[in-house]
Amino acid sequence: MVAAAVILPQNFSHPLLNDSKQVSEKNRLILRDYIQEHTQWAIGICSPQEIDEINILNASILAMHKALNALEHVPNFILVDGNRFKKYNNIPHACMVKGDSRFMSIAAASILAKTHRDALMQQMHLEYPVYGFNSHKGYPTLQHRKAIREAGISPEHRRTYKLLDEQIKLF
Repeated sequence: MVAAAVILPQNFSHPLLNDSKQVSEKNRLILRDYIQEHTQWAIGICSPQEIDEINILNASILAMHKALNALEHVPNFILVDGNRFKKYNNIPHACMVKGDSRFMSIAAASILAKTHRDALMQQMHLEYPVYGFNSHKGYPTLQHRKAIREAGISPEHRRTYKLLDEQIKLF
């Protein structure tokens, strides 16, 4: 689980900036470099073990809090993509469904989170090539499920996530 926090300077803009799901990989990399150079930003990560321990929703909120903790300056307001968040250091916040297509700061954070996650998936692929982490980026494709069936799970897999119908046999 990867989250990003971004504080934009006044008058920040970039013509390619949009929801990360709407931007090509090539343009996400261009935007990543631009965002990292022109904003204050930080990344927060939760491990598969943390996700298994506290569940995916709480892990996403924890990753957001970790990103906020890593910022050099404390924001005076937090815009959150989605509909759930837990109060952070008494800073006012607002949850925005589809915020990454409505607010530049959320779009910028989504670009950084996605590019960071994709880089982590590339690293995992080098360590565990059988799973094809480089091509499916963590989503359970048929190829990925086949690899789990044949090789078992890696330390990077969430154990509470139903990977296969016969999940119980994997442990």
